[in-house]
Amino acid sequence: MIREKLEKLEHETLSRFAAFSDQSKGRLKEDKPCEIRPAFQRDRDRIVHSKPFRRLKHKTQVFLAPAGDHYRTRLTHTIEVNQIARTIARALFLNESLTEAIALGHDLGHTPFGHAGEYALNRICPSGFRHWEQSLRVVDLLANDGRGLNLTYEVRDGILKHSKGKDHPFVGNGEDAPETMEGKIVRAADIIAYVNHDLEDAREAGLIALTDLPRDCLSILGERHSQRIDQMVSDIIYQTLEKNQPWLLMSAEVLKATDSLREWLFEKVYENPLIRSEFDKAVKVVCDLYQYLVKHPEEFMRLAGKKGLCFGIDQEVADFIAGMTDRYALSLYQELFLPRPWD
Repeated sequence: MIREKLEKLEHETLSRFAAFSDQSKGRLKEDKPCEIRPAFQRDRDRIVHSKPFRRLKHKTQVFLAPAGDHYRTRLTHTIEVNQIARTIARALFLNESLTEAIALGHDLGHTPFGHAGEYALNRICPSGFRHWEQSLRVVDLLANDGRGLNLTYEVRDGILKHSKGKDHPFVGNGEDAPETMEGKIVRAADIIAYVNHDLEDAREAGLIALTDLPRDCLSILGERHSQRIDQMVSDIIYQTLEKNQPWLLMSAEVLKATDSLREWLFEKVYENPLIRSEFDKAVKVVCDLYQYLVKHPEEFMRLAGKKGLCFGIDQEVADFIAGMTDRYALSLYQELFLPRPWD
């Protein structure tokens, strides 16, 4: 059987720190193995073919509902995270299929309007809202018309633990870190990706200039976008290989420069008055939609195509809004709250 040959090849070629497909802790529901694809490759394929994955192309990364062709969306961010994570995984002889599945699925629970939507739902929902928990909820319960994707434990663990917000460590092996090296890689790749591409998008938008970037960081990481990514990725690879331990490492110099650049990004870009003004508008859109739909459950069920409620109106509305694209949320807001010319 082809799958068994591929599983054997993993044991022959991968590091002892890799997660092996035939040693997965399993799925939520029993599932007959594929004759061709190992378990983690199968998970990757299920994510790519899912509707939540396709909707990422119309969800905000930083700039809301961007009209320009070259601004990142949540989908292009996911692809860049995947590329960076696979580069690291391959160099460390870890499981690329597992790495890719986690990377491609890590943001499936993100809201429209990026972190503005997440902030709004976390503020207004009784149970709160965190996109990493929602991503797991998507693959477990919501995708595939409510049947979920039935992914392996290792992919689900990596998705759930890929982020803990602004203050989570760049690399590390704390209690909240993913159990697998592949999951740890995606966590680092996520930060490498957004620190660099959000800076590039902000420069293209005219919010910052290259001369604004902190010189002490650039002297270590590089002047250009590609140089900075290469420095961060290479440093992780060589430092981790040198210590030969089951966690990721970075040199003190590169780690400090990366953290400093990340802090500068939050201060100068994410907190920029122009970004904040749009952020506040997006928060209002999400809060208004949530309050309206909770107060009008019959209208909600019509819009969501539901015949009943499985999780309670608060949770169902949060799930519905979190799954929206930017343009659908704006279109629905216009339909519900803005007057239309009389025909």
